[in-house]
Amino acid sequence: MAPNQNQGSPRTRVLIVDDDVNLAQYLSTYLSQHSFDVSTVTSGEEAIGMFRACDPNLVLLDVAMPGMNGISTLERVKQIKPEVAVILLSAQNHPEAIFKASKLGADDYIAKPFEPNELEIRIAKVLDQQRLASEVTQLREQVRRQNGFAMLFGASPRMEEVKMTIEQVADTTATVLIRGESGTGKEVVARMIYGNSSRRDKPFVKVNCAAIPHELLESELFGYEPGAFTGAHRQKLGKFDQANNGTIFLDEISEMHPALQAKLLHVLQDGEFARLGGKRDIAVDVRVLSATNKPLERAVEQGLFREDLFYRLNVVNIHLPPLRERREEIPLFLDYFLRKYSEHYGKQPPPFSDYALSRILEYTWPGNIRELENLVKRYVIVGNEAQIIRELSTHKPIMSSISSPRPAERTVEPAAAPAVVAFLTPGSNEPLETPSLLEIGKRAAMQAEREAIERVLAQTRWNRRQAAKILKISYKALLNKLKAMEQQNQSKQRTA
Repeated sequence: MAPNQNQGSPRTRVLIVDDDVNLAQYLSTYLSQHSFDVSTVTSGEEAIGMFRACDPNLVLLDVAMPGMNGISTLERVKQIKPEVAVILLSAQNHPEAIFKASKLGADDYIAKPFEPNELEIRIAKVLDQQRLASEVTQLREQVRRQNGFAMLFGASPRMEEVKMTIEQVADTTATVLIRGESGTGKEVVARMIYGNSSRRDKPFVKVNCAAIPHELLESELFGYEPGAFTGAHRQKLGKFDQANNGTIFLDEISEMHPALQAKLLHVLQDGEFARLGGKRDIAVDVRVLSATNKPLERAVEQGLFREDLFYRLNVVNIHLPPLRERREEIPLFLDYFLRKYSEHYGKQPPPFSDYALSRILEYTWPGNIRELENLVKRYVIVGNEAQIIRELSTHKPIMSSISSPRPAERTVEPAAAPAVVAFLTPGSNEPLETPSLLEIGKRAAMQAEREAIERVLAQTRWNRRQAAKILKISYKALLNKLKAMEQQNQSKQRTA
C-alpha cells in the first residue's frame, strides 16, 4: 500500500480516533491487512493518552466528536509531536474548521463516506510528503554539521590525526571512547563518526549519563514494562530501543552507576537487554560511542568503573587536545562563530581588534571551544569589546614562553606591565605609612575572593546558581558580592 511497507521495513504506526466504533473497527481491520500497526480510540481525551504510548506516524482523526473535538485534539497532538502526519475525517463540510486545521498542521482532509482505495491513495501521499520533509530536514542538518566538522578540524596537526582516525573507524561497528576536557568537541566527533558510517540514515541517540539521576538512568536506557514499578501503567521504550540499527552516544560515561555498568556490558557482549519488569531479553543492533572528561583508568583502580566494561568501550580511543594546546585554530573559531551568531542575531559587530585578539590568544580557555563560542556569542549580542577584554583579564594568561600564533599582518600590543601600587601623600613624593597587616590581609582576601568568583563564573559560563553551589555560598550572597564588585568597578572608573 504505502511505499514504506516493503518486507523488512518497519511497520507504520497509525492511530485512529473516531467515536463511530464500527467505522474505527473497519479501518483498523483494513489497515492491519496492509501491514500497518493500528491502535484505535473513540475520543480526543483517550487519543492523547494513547498517542504518548504508541507514538504514531499517522493519525486518522474525526472532526466531530463529543468532549474534545478533532480540532482541539489536533492541536494537542501537534504540540506533543509536531512532525506527525494527520488526516482529518468528517461527514460534514466545515470550511472554517478545515481552514483552522490546516493552520494547526493537518496534512489532509477526507469527507465521509469514502472508498477504501481513496483512503489508500491519500495515506500514501501524506506519508510520502512526510518522508520528503524529513529527508530535507536531515539534509539541512547534515550540511550544518559538516560546516561545524570542517571548523573543528582546522589547522592543527593533532586534529588532523584525529580526523584520520575518525575516517578509518567510522564505517565499522567498533566501539569508540572519545576523551577530552569539557568543551573540546567530543559530541561533534561522535556525530562525525555517525555521519560517515553506513548507519547515518538510522537513528542517532544521545544520552548524558551525568544529567540523569542514576535511579532513573536504567529505565531511560532500557525502558520498562507495565507494572514494573508504581506508576508504570504503560510500556516505555528505552534509548536502546530507539537506537536499534543505529548509533547511541553515551556522554560522560564515567558517571554511570556501577550497578548499571553490568547491564551495559551485557548489551555490548551479547546484543541483548531486558526492560525493567520484563521477562525476556530483547535483541538489538546498536553501535555504541562513549565520551568522558575523566581518566577512566583511575576510576577502574578505585573500583568505581568495571575493568571489563572499560576494555569493551575502549576498542578505539580518540583523544581531543584542549584548545590551549592548539591555539593556532583560535582565529578560525573566532571567524566561524562571529559569522554564525551575527547571522543568528541579525547583527554586524566589528571584528576583534588586534589587542583583543592578543588577549584571546593568551587566555588559557579552561572551558575550551564551548567557552570561546559563548564569549563570541556575548560579544555579538552586547557589542562591547572592552567587556570581553575585562573577562579575559581576570584570568592568568598562558606562560609567555609559549609563543602565540598570530597572523603576520597583525601588530599585537604588548600586555600591560603589572601595576605598582604606591601610597603617596598628595602633593608630595613621600610615601604614606605602610598599611597595617590587618588592612593588607583584608585587601588580599577581597582580591582573592574576587578572582575566585570570576574564575568560577567563567567556568560555569556565567550560570550564577551553579557558581554559587561550587563556591558553597547562597545564591543571594553571590548576587550581593557581584553587586559590590560592580560598584567597586564603577568607583574606580570615576576615580580614573
